Amino acid sequence: MSDHVVLRFDGVTFEYGHKKPLLDEVSFSVRKGSKITLMGQNGAGKSTLFKLVTRELVPTSGRISLDSAATVAIGRQTIPRDRLDRTIRDFLAEVFPGKDYELDKRAKEALEVVNLDIPLDRALAKCSGGQQARILLASALIQDPDILLLDEPTNNLDAVGIAHLTAFLSHYDKTVLVISHDADFLNAFTDGVLYLDVHTRKIDQFVGNYYDVVEEIKAKVEKAERENARLEKTIKEKRDQANVFANKGGKLRGVAKRMRTLADDLEENKAVVRREDKTLPSFEIACPDVTGPIITIKSVSLMRDGEPQAVPVNLVLKRNTHLFVSGPNGIGKSTFLESVASGDPERVEIADGVSIGYYRQDFSTLDFGRTVFDTLLDASPEKNGEIVYKTAARFLIPSDLVQNEVGSLSEGQKGLLMLAKLFLEQPSLLILDEPTNHMNFRHIPVIAEALDAYKGTLIFVSHVPDFYSSIRIDEVLDLESL
Repeated sequence: MSDHVVLRFDGVTFEYGHKKPLLDEVSFSVRKGSKITLMGQNGAGKSTLFKLVTRELVPTSGRISLDSAATVAIGRQTIPRDRLDRTIRDFLAEVFPGKDYELDKRAKEALEVVNLDIPLDRALAKCSGGQQARILLASALIQDPDILLLDEPTNNLDAVGIAHLTAFLSHYDKTVLVISHDADFLNAFTDGVLYLDVHTRKIDQFVGNYYDVVEEIKAKVEKAERENARLEKTIKEKRDQANVFANKGGKLRGVAKRMRTLADDLEENKAVVRREDKTLPSFEIACPDVTGPIITIKSVSLMRDGEPQAVPVNLVLKRNTHLFVSGPNGIGKSTFLESVASGDPERVEIADGVSIGYYRQDFSTLDFGRTVFDTLLDASPEKNGEIVYKTAARFLIPSDLVQNEVGSLSEGQKGLLMLAKLFLEQPSLLILDEPTNHMNFRHIPVIAEALDAYKGTLIFVSHVPDFYSSIRIDEVLDLESL
């Protein structure tokens, strides 16, 4: 890592329209060859900051300086919906800076780096979530950028994929900025952290590996809280003295005034403490009391040697049964969940009257053009606006976003909206595809606790061991072993 600065923010403020700024006079610098983690709560503006670096957005005020010779590429969280009908080749061609005749060779090299062997003429819509995650990373790598921006690159990746990406980044000699909630992944290569505080809208910059920085932040907060407690005690004493002197009248009123002024000065000297990210409060997804078999799984469609193959399965799930579906990226886990959610008669038989709640990893069950309010109102049996606002707040969606379109939310907020929707729907069959993707790590144990206590029929997929190991699992469907 050199001392040469390739990226600098000087007093950068950014706001959408006339709303409160997401960034407020933010300043930091990034040195050439450094590997930096960008931390912050869901909705704090991390992805927005990346868009400012790529010049997709322009700051409201302040200056962003990039090394004149530096190129930038971003590996985004999701493939845009209007691109899903394109082939992998066409998707990579959109960003490839070289000659057309070089595309296939360079595309295969980029896909090899992300450990993905797949035909270039395959449509993106036919790729699994894990394969799409690798393709998004390849679309950034194929540009050979000087500054690589990665937005939640481990989402949808299995353990092998994460290990491969970690090894690559550990030996990568260019500048990398990463948004991720995967602590172990980050600690393997991070040498600094930018912390974006959703409350102050400022950025604190720290040097060191991820775990060291987390401890440094914790110590800094504790020190500031101790100093503020000491000042609070002194302020109270000065105000109490001011009240005593004011009541005595005469010249002592002047002393009382000076005491109040001193107390006000001390108040201004209190440190602005970085408040901890809000954690999702405990919640429970209720469900109807349904008797008898809920769902019979007859077969699954697996991808083997690039071709779908139907494999018979005889699995009956009743109420209060949790099924964990496992297997490597690309084998057909999401396809299986989709067939269950759609009630595909070739694959499953679902009992009459069973209500289904489906959390898709790409949020395609949400209408991005509708408002948060209308989305939750439709899910609420009571059709009550007050309940909508209370539920949104419970799932950390602030009131000023409730009338916004779903598409304007961050990916993490979309995930919270999906949970809020399921909370209101109270389904008897709950299907979840990677529900921790995009989530603040503080929320993950709370979500696991809610699913562990769920009394309905649960079918879920996850690649996060700390998450799925915290949930009661009654049946396992390992697609790789079928």
